[in-house]
Amino acid sequence: MTVCIDNAQHLLIIDSGAHCSIVARNYLENQLLPTKAKNFKSESGKMTSIGKIIKEIIIPHRKGNIRLNPEFVVLDDAHIQGLLLGTDYQRMYLIDIYNSTKSHITIGTKKKEIFT
Repeated sequence: MTVCIDNAQHLLIIDSGAHCSIVARNYLENQLLPTKAKNFKSESGKMTSIGKIIKEIIIPHRKGNIRLNPEFVVLDDAHIQGLLLGTDYQRMYLIDIYNSTKSHITIGTKKKEIFT
């Protein structure tokens, strides 16, 4: 899905198999904060953290924009396009993914917003 960060559009991937939210080094690299964990495991092997970023993400929706403030671990050797929202913030923001007759995503408990 396309989201807004600092008035620019970015790709956000919601990954129910990722335990943390990540972004590749080339994304927002000049805004890094230090991180404690240095090594992470992925399906393709180990990856090295070089910091973290906390950014407000705006998810546009016809019923009103949704704002999230996740922390992303920045990985030196990640091969992803955009930002990957892991289960850490999916649980925090109550994000659910449904694949029935058509795929949709809900966020929050009150007036769940549906994205298709």
